[in-house]
Amino acid sequence: MGVRGAVQTGPMEYEIREFERPQIGPDEGLLRVEACGVCGSDVEQYRGHLVREGMFPLIPGHEPLGIVEEVGERAAERWGVSVGDRVAVEILRPCRACDYCLTGRYMSCPNRDGAYGMTPLARSPGLWGGFAEYLYLHPWAILHKVSKELPAELAVMFNPLGAGVRWAAMLGEVGLGDTVLILGPGQRGLTSVIAARAAGAGTIIVTGLARDEAKLALAREFGADHTINVDREDVVERVREITDGAMADVVLELTPMATQPVLDAVEAVRHSGRIVLAGLKGNRAIEFVTDRLINKGLTVRGAFGVNAEAYIEAIRIIESRRFPLERMSSGTFEVAETEAAIRSLADGDAIHVCVCPDPGSAMAGVGTTSEEAASAR
Repeated sequence: MGVRGAVQTGPMEYEIREFERPQIGPDEGLLRVEACGVCGSDVEQYRGHLVREGMFPLIPGHEPLGIVEEVGERAAERWGVSVGDRVAVEILRPCRACDYCLTGRYMSCPNRDGAYGMTPLARSPGLWGGFAEYLYLHPWAILHKVSKELPAELAVMFNPLGAGVRWAAMLGEVGLGDTVLILGPGQRGLTSVIAARAAGAGTIIVTGLARDEAKLALAREFGADHTINVDREDVVERVREITDGAMADVVLELTPMATQPVLDAVEAVRHSGRIVLAGLKGNRAIEFVTDRLINKGLTVRGAFGVNAEAYIEAIRIIESRRFPLERMSSGTFEVAETEAAIRSLADGDAIHVCVCPDPGSAMAGVGTTSEEAASAR
C-alpha cells in the first residue's frame, strides 16, 4: 500500500511522491495523519530562508495530529496509547536518557534524533513530516492525547497555541494585571493573546500592518484591549500613551524577518521588564545599543520551540472551547495542495491553514484506523 507525501526538493520546489508503508517494530508506531498545521517557519523554509546544507529532499510539516494506526507493544506501554487514539506529536525526538532529558530540559538534548518536518528522505523510512498520509513514530517521539470530539482543523492548533502558552505564560511570565505588548498578529501572535488572557493579563496590546486589519480585529475578539497599526502609528509612543508612561511589563516579538520590532521591544518595555524574542530574522544582524538592556535591567529570552508543559496546557484550552479558535481557521488543503497551502499563508491573508490528507473523511473517521474509516464509507 503506497503512502503519498509532499516532498520539498529545494527552495520553492515541491512534488508529490509515493512511499512504502513501513513495517512497525515493538518500539515504534505509525500515525495516520488527520491534519498538519502550516507554520510560518514552513513558509520561510519554502522561500529558502531557513535552508541547511543537505536537508533536501524531505517531507516538511512539524505540527502533525492524527490517529494511531499501528503501535508496537513496548511503544504502546511507553506512550500510554492504543490503536485508534488521537494524538498530537511534538517536533523534537529527545533521547530521554541524558542529564538534560532527565531534569526536564529535553529541548536542549544534545543527543536528540532530529526533528519532525526537518529530517531528510535519505533516512529510512522517509515519512518524517506531517505533510503526508502517514507519519513514522520513532521510539523517541513524544505524543499527547487529544479529544476525538474536536474537529481536526481545531485540534491541530495545539502547536501555535502551545507556542503562545510557552512564550507568554512561561518565558514571559505574564501574571495578574500585567501589560503585555505582542508585536505581530499572526497565528502565534493571536494565540499569545489567548495565553496572556488566560494567565490573567490586565492590558494586552497587539501590533500589525495596515493589511492586517482583519487579524487585529480577531485579536480584539480574543481579548486584546488595544491594537496598533504600525503603518500609521509609532509603536513606542502609542504604548506610552496607552500605559500613561508605565510601558509594557512583557513584550513578545513575533514578527518574521522584520528587524524594527526588536528595537521597538527594547524601547516599549518598562524598566526591569521582560522581552521574549521568537521571530526569526533569517540570520540577519540587528544593530542596537546594548547599554539600553543594561540600563533598563531587562530580561531577554529566546523562544526555542514548545515543551510538553505548554502543549498540555494548550490542548486543555482547546478542549475547554473557551475561546473561538475556529475563527483562526483559514482553510484545509489536501496533500497534493501542500504548496498552495504554504503559499496561502505566505500571502499574508490566511491566519491558520492545515494539510489534511483526506479532508472528506477526517471528521467521519475520527478515532478509527484507515481500514475502519474505509469500510464505513
